[in-house]
Amino acid sequence: MDIHTVDSDEFSAEDVVKAHMEDLAIQDQFGVKQLKYWVNEQAKTIFCLMEGPDKDACNQVHLQSHGNTACNIIEVADNEYNLFMGQGTDVDDLAKTDSGELDPGYRTILLTNIVSFTKKEQDHLKRIMEVIKEHNGIIVREPDHQTMATFMYANDAISCATSIKNLLDKASDNLEFNLAVVSGKPVDEEGETFFEETKLRVNGLCALGLNSQLYLDKETIVLSDKEMSDQKEKQNNFTILDSDDLLFSMNLSKIVSDNFTRSDFTTEDLFNALGLSKSQASRKIKSLTNMAPNQLIQESRLLRAVSTMIKANKTIAEIGYESGFNSPTYFTRVFKKRFGVSPTDFSKQLA
Repeated sequence: MDIHTVDSDEFSAEDVVKAHMEDLAIQDQFGVKQLKYWVNEQAKTIFCLMEGPDKDACNQVHLQSHGNTACNIIEVADNEYNLFMGQGTDVDDLAKTDSGELDPGYRTILLTNIVSFTKKEQDHLKRIMEVIKEHNGIIVREPDHQTMATFMYANDAISCATSIKNLLDKASDNLEFNLAVVSGKPVDEEGETFFEETKLRVNGLCALGLNSQLYLDKETIVLSDKEMSDQKEKQNNFTILDSDDLLFSMNLSKIVSDNFTRSDFTTEDLFNALGLSKSQASRKIKSLTNMAPNQLIQESRLLRAVSTMIKANKTIAEIGYESGFNSPTYFTRVFKKRFGVSPTDFSKQLA
């Protein structure tokens, strides 16, 4: 699958249809078969799905037919394509929504991060999956305590996230969570995997501790507005992020993740790595996560510890040290104070 970014004031779907016909006329010369394409007139982007022997053959079809080569080409597995892009229909290979509008190719990803400190987590995850399906979402993966889903319509994702939060807020047991809703392109100008940038953003946001936050990027709001449905009231539930906020959150998440094992990693180290003053960094972190910097570091370490307990068979001491705590005793004390249960009892629950 490839991406074309067009720098022209006269860009239109009609032009793309013509170029696609030119591709079809010569594709056999290169052993390539054009399958489907998506046009986003406002963003001036095109995505083409094709079968071919290699990336160069696919690019040669565009080069020889009309000269508009791709900015980037990636390989896409059938199962991943079907999960993210299988909705909608097409007319002569041009992707359309079920209502007959142009399908711009963008998708909205919802990631739910949930940990229950009782034995009810599977019950919550089951109900979350039901809510996702009720809102026309497709579950992409269910790794441990997370559920990722993709939506063709941004409005469905926003409504789904709001419904999940309402569900979790009503839970009577000891439960922690956060959610993120981010929209993006199937192929980025750089990168090698499907929805690479969008997945990095949504995962980065959900790595910033179990702080009961709902994150929503402005790209999703733009898509929602185009769908002519009023979601303004539901958007009030979210922390809204623009492109700069998303870049900051990804950088913040990476810095903390890269320093998990360092028990001597301080807020001063964090400020220096961010390249910001104490006041600037504290203000941005507070605005994004509703946490102070030192609390963010500790929350992220605790989330790392919880994730490790779920995924790996390690001792409490090993998990504590790997998560940046300087002693098992200190790790146990902090964990129990935060979650109301000791690491040992939580591990037994998972057995």
